Amino acid sequence: MTQRSRVDRDLVERARRGDREAFTVLVHQVSDVLFAVAYRILRDSGLAEDALQNALVLAWRRLPHLRDADRFEAWVHRILVHACYDESQRSRSWTANVRVLPLEGPSTPDGSAAVADRDELERAFRRLSVEQRAVFVLHHYLGLPLVEVADMLGIPAGTARSRLHYAIAGLRDALTAEPEPIAREGQPA
Repeated sequence: MTQRSRVDRDLVERARRGDREAFTVLVHQVSDVLFAVAYRILRDSGLAEDALQNALVLAWRRLPHLRDADRFEAWVHRILVHACYDESQRSRSWTANVRVLPLEGPSTPDGSAAVADRDELERAFRRLSVEQRAVFVLHHYLGLPLVEVADMLGIPAGTARSRLHYAIAGLRDALTAEPEPIAREGQPA
């Protein structure tokens, strides 16, 4: 699934020269995809919003130093991923996202298996390091080639391949592991 878009080079050039309206238009063009990437890396909407906000402020400050307007999207994604790294360091405690489900019952025939699968995948994904999640999301969600992911993150291509390999292995191990037995009160597990 590719979520890539093309921003207008002229807008980037105008924003580089300090045009706030041009930057606002750029933000509107890329913010949904940036938020989706941040959310998939951080697994928390509040943290993703904070990371996106910090990345956009930093992007505005650093925009005059962007050398190639055609690389704006890769550049802003790199800033975002580093903002996600910073946000994950600030907030070591992960919070669960809880949704209130209607009491009338599922609208589809027994969706509990799908909910359980999503929960299991969510728990498995949270076990990965934020660096592994970043490479996984950029490669699989945005559809970027690993060489481009490595360039975007400022890491060697081998490191990107390694992080992706360990992310996939970690997900596979977490999803194929036997569930831990539940101990009943007064009985050993």
